[in-house]
This record gives sequence, structure tokens and C-alpha cells, in this order.
Amino acid sequence: MTDPSALQVENLHLDLGGRRVLTGVELSVDRGELVGLIGPNGAGKTTLMRAVLGLLRPVDGRILVGGRAAKAGRTGIGYVPQRHEFAWDFPISVEGTVMTGRTGGLRLGRRPGEEDWRAVADALDRVRMSELRTRPVGELSGGQRQRVLVARALAGQPSVLLLDEPFTGLDMPTVELLTDLFVSLAREGHAVLMTTHDIAGALHSCDRLALLNRWVVASGCPDELRDDEVWMRAFGVSQTNPLLKIVKAA
Repeated sequence: MTDPSALQVENLHLDLGGRRVLTGVELSVDRGELVGLIGPNGAGKTTLMRAVLGLLRPVDGRILVGGRAAKAGRTGIGYVPQRHEFAWDFPISVEGTVMTGRTGGLRLGRRPGEEDWRAVADALDRVRMSELRTRPVGELSGGQRQRVLVARALAGQPSVLLLDEPFTGLDMPTVELLTDLFVSLAREGHAVLMTTHDIAGALHSCDRLALLNRWVVASGCPDELRDDEVWMRAFGVSQTNPLLKIVKAA
């Protein structure tokens, strides 16, 4: 029997506020893959991730994580939201924030144990934030905050990692550090799905791209997506749009 993809989205239709936002989406991410989910604003990228997390119920189709139906609160999925979605003024340390990535796996009333603290320490080490573990999160820079969110997701030791615009507003050294980390995580056997507006970076670092605009317009490895036409259809732009120059140059 063929080993199922870590993440499978099959014929997904999803409505929000009475409006169809995803139509017949087909997508898979295998273990060991970094897949870039690319598309214009309003294309449904974040909506798709929320559906994978089990937070939105599709009209039709199904989502399988490790061969099982997606369900809210299920372990095995790590999620890095956009940075503005986190309450950075909450009085909590870096270490405490990362530990919240373990709480879903803790039985009610059980305090974090040695294994939990080891997972937190490993996650902080992966994002190079160990020296700041006791600092309040409200005192961190934008790049440091993003690294904390990544560490929080890694603390749960997920097999599938969802990244929603992880590079927005970051300086180049932090983008480079995180890109190297995401590639390494894929090589270690994680299935990584990342939305990003950094098209040049995605063409360089991702194993595959899926161009989404309510449905998957095209997908394949970067070398298979050099045709201007697929990018024009995905983004609704003309042949003179600078986007096409970025694709050609990457």
C-alpha cells in the first residue's frame, strides 16, 4: 500500500459569509517537502490553512493529515500564524510562550514535565533564541517575535508545519535564518506548507509551488512553472506586469 501524503486536500469547496472562497482545491504535501502556496491577496491561502487546522468546515471535499481527517486541536500539526495575530502585550516570557506549543499535548491538570521542557529548549535552540528565553515577549524585535512563533510551533514536534507569511516585515538575516531552518526541517522529514509573497525566495527554496486563486491554477517544481501564462492566470495580471520579470530572474 502506498504511504499517504502527510497532508492531502481533495476537491475542497469552502464558503465564508455565504461566498465561495475555495473551489475544488487539490493539494498534497509529502514528508520531506517544502511547498510554497503562492497567490494574490484574497486568494484563500490563509483560509485553506485554517481549514487544514480544522477551524473551518468545508462544503465538500476532505482534508487528511497523516491519512486521518483534519480536526481542530489534533496533534501533529504545527502552525505559525501571521505575527499580528499574537497578543504581544500579554505578560509572558519567551520560554513560556514556546511552552504553549506543548499544552495541546498535555492532559488536563498535568504540569509540563522534563520532556516538555526539553522540547521547548530544543525549539528555542533551532531558532537561536535560547539566550533570550526569560525575556518578556513584549520587549522583542519583529524578527525575534517571528522566531518565537516558529519555536512555539516546533515545540509540539509536528509532522506537518504550516507557515502563514513567515517573512513579512523581517530583515534579511532573519529571512535567511528561517529559510535555512524550513529547508532543514523538510529534509529531516517534516511536511512544510508555506504561504509567502516572496516569490523569488519561494522559487529558490521550495521543492514545489502551488499557485492558488480560489483553486489551484498550477502546481509543480519551480522549473515547471516558468510559463508566463500560469502566473498571469493565478494573479490576474497582464504580460507587462513586473511579477513576470521576478519569475524569470529567479
